[in-house]
Amino acid sequence: MAPETHPNLMASGPETHLPEDPALDQLSTRGMEEFMDIVRENPTSSLCWALLAEASLIPRTAEGDIAAYAYARTGYHRGLDALRRSGWRGSGPVPWSHVPNQGFLRCLWALGTAAERIGEDDEAQRCAQFLRDCSEEAHQVLTGEA
Repeated sequence: MAPETHPNLMASGPETHLPEDPALDQLSTRGMEEFMDIVRENPTSSLCWALLAEASLIPRTAEGDIAAYAYARTGYHRGLDALRRSGWRGSGPVPWSHVPNQGFLRCLWALGTAAERIGEDDEAQRCAQFLRDCSEEAHQVLTGEA
């Protein structure tokens, strides 16, 4: 486990649980063949942006990494907006175990991964620390350390 670069301000305070994401239900009922339609219908869904980012990271190309960065940043900011609407004030855990939180956490991981690949090291480190601060479980699952 990497040492903390600062005290974890997220560890205290109430957990934040995002509301259900309608895109998740649509993905399971309509399937991936309608994925882009689902994204268009749910532009605030961090899960949709996370899936786009993760798919863009797979080829490990400059184009894919840049696309992943843009997708992940969009989903990350949509997720921050949703967290704030759910009462989050910049501190307190965002647990991985609450499925609607996973889209935001996946965007945060993808943003850090893409930032690292394009050489934006400070951003990559901030994202990695923020992910750990939000949810150590998410960090472990998404980085394969679980």
